[in-house]
Amino acid sequence: MYIGVKEIKITDTVSILLLPLIYALVLGLILYLAKPITFIGRKQSKAAEGVMVILIGVLISKLAISSGQSISSIFQVGPALILQQIGNLGTLIALPVALFLGFRREVIGMASSICREPNLGIIIDKYGFKSPETRGVLSVFVIGSILGTAFISFLSSISASVIPMHPYAYAMASGVGSASMNAAALAPLMHMFPSMATKLEAFAGCSNLLSFCFGIYMCIFVSLPLAEWMYKRLAPRFGNGEKTTIDDEYAIEGVKDDEYASKDELSAGKLLRWTVLLVLFSVMVAVGNYIGYNSSLIDSFIGMIIISIVTIAGMSLERLIPRNIQSIIYISLIGIIIAIPGMPTADFVSHYVSQIDLATICTGFLAYVGIAIGNDWEEFKKIGWKGIIITLIVISGTYLCSAAVAHFTLIATGAV
Repeated sequence: MYIGVKEIKITDTVSILLLPLIYALVLGLILYLAKPITFIGRKQSKAAEGVMVILIGVLISKLAISSGQSISSIFQVGPALILQQIGNLGTLIALPVALFLGFRREVIGMASSICREPNLGIIIDKYGFKSPETRGVLSVFVIGSILGTAFISFLSSISASVIPMHPYAYAMASGVGSASMNAAALAPLMHMFPSMATKLEAFAGCSNLLSFCFGIYMCIFVSLPLAEWMYKRLAPRFGNGEKTTIDDEYAIEGVKDDEYASKDELSAGKLLRWTVLLVLFSVMVAVGNYIGYNSSLIDSFIGMIIISIVTIAGMSLERLIPRNIQSIIYISLIGIIIAIPGMPTADFVSHYVSQIDLATICTGFLAYVGIAIGNDWEEFKKIGWKGIIITLIVISGTYLCSAAVAHFTLIATGAV
């Protein structure tokens, strides 16, 4: 937060914003990879993976509370929020490009979704772990984990300054189904349109919640069958190209069971570890908020404690209620409800949580991300430049197509 926001002017109207969250991610990765540094290694990287699971809840909680504050505006633009989910099919733009570059059935896994954890599960379940489709989805998953957050932040700032679509549309497009990408895409918009900050947070948070809830069904019933259909028709045209496959030997493991995030039964020890972690993170965010935005240190800390309580409540409910419902759903619902105008908690919650800039939370979170992705660095190097190109097209396709659908729906319904 001390370095602050740096703006790189490309032309008079086009610029790229370098935000503290990007510095934090890069510095975290450097700390892991730098050989002279010995106090951050594989053990610390695995611990950071567990911490990330908790801090994703913090990001979701902050966005959910903003959604509750702006619930009337959300209902007003409701059709745009729902229809922009169709823009997630923009990932399919990458399929013919991947075929042209020499990939074969890997393209079905690569281009049928943005390739986050739920999509990994769908592809592995349908095609098997050793299948080319799974190698494809794993490649985009790895590259997206390492480059996706930084790339979508740059994409957001450039798009908002070049393509004349409403900021609300870009905020909705930020809800790609990844908490870290959601926040990274939103941060430049809030800097560029500070007067709209709360509503931008609200639309981004609701859009991401919809992606979490319905994105898996969009993949199963729409985008995956479309990817199969496109492959059958387009692959013969590229049949003479060199067949490229992704290294069979690598596999990306999910977050290991660990003392912070494992989904075993709730216990007093687990609650204590969550509490200690989130209190320490709250102190870090409050200090960063004070340095970066001159906000009240005490008010920021109180706001973070509220967010932390919502996070712990949501993660506890996931373990207490015998249903296969992710904690992010509980966290989102609790955050929205306690901030809805008219609720007894609304004024108190909104006052303190609004003191916290989302970018401050993202900066702390992405420092852990940078350390954690160090473990995947060797796998990332195996994939090569072709996989990087496809991943960036996948992210760009879903982001820009979602923004376009949201923008034209906002105009058609008279919401803007």
